[in-house]
Amino acid sequence: MIKIANAPCSWGALEFDLQGKPATFDVVLDEMQKTGYAGTELGDWGFMPTDPAVLKQELAKRSLKLLGAFVPVALKDESTHKAGEEAALKVARLLAGVEGSSPFIVLADNNGSVPERTKNAGRVTAAMGLSESEWKTFAKGTERIARAVKNETGMRLVFHHHCAGYVETPAEIDKLLSLTDPELVGLCLDTGHYQFAGGDPLAFLKAQGKRVWHMHFKDCQPQVAEQSRKEGWDYFKSVEKGVFCELGKGAVNFPAIKAELEKQGFGGWIVVEQDVLPGMGRPFDSALRNREYLKSIGL
Repeated sequence: MIKIANAPCSWGALEFDLQGKPATFDVVLDEMQKTGYAGTELGDWGFMPTDPAVLKQELAKRSLKLLGAFVPVALKDESTHKAGEEAALKVARLLAGVEGSSPFIVLADNNGSVPERTKNAGRVTAAMGLSESEWKTFAKGTERIARAVKNETGMRLVFHHHCAGYVETPAEIDKLLSLTDPELVGLCLDTGHYQFAGGDPLAFLKAQGKRVWHMHFKDCQPQVAEQSRKEGWDYFKSVEKGVFCELGKGAVNFPAIKAELEKQGFGGWIVVEQDVLPGMGRPFDSALRNREYLKSIGL
């Protein structure tokens, strides 16, 4: 049975250093529970309690499950792999202390850190991509971290493709999957990022469903995406202008994606990620609208 979760980024707790402050973790968890979600991802290290016993208690009070955590690593550079592995293991130990081996490490590039990719998010060209040797390094780092996490905690790792990172376009996602062990590395399919990057998430799901172990539901507003391309907005301006609109208000075909997930027997979590920057409106209201939309399509 598919389960529906949310994440701290929907309350403005993003991995980027932006102006304004999000709500505190207790408010976020309270509002998640009140708006009808059954689980959460961890958010940035330190946003939620880092003592497993304390975190377990806070989640249990609200009948919420912990299902994963986002770990960014600049995988193109081999010198980051050791520190990336240590960061992932630190997070994995916390997740394991709360939920055992069921959560995912959601590995990603260090998105937003490379000016060319950040400036051209949603319209990157092949010339802005990795070289063959860099791809090998990137894949090697991904597998190294996945193996370390699995060996110590039994937990699986999914890679999260992301605009403003080196794995953004459908071709780049396919390339990374082709270079990594399908038993070791899965994909976190983010519908909004896939759409903004020029792809069709439904077509990808039909073609590569076996690699999709975890889902992020995000919508993409096509007019804003087009304006971003025409006017040369960077990733952050595109987000600020609402390229990732609320569910059901953009181009992503969620009813068809839901039907395809059910057809494939997907029994994991769908995580709603509504990138709300501080000052963009009340996250509670947005979370409620997104949950009501998902109920309207049978989720």
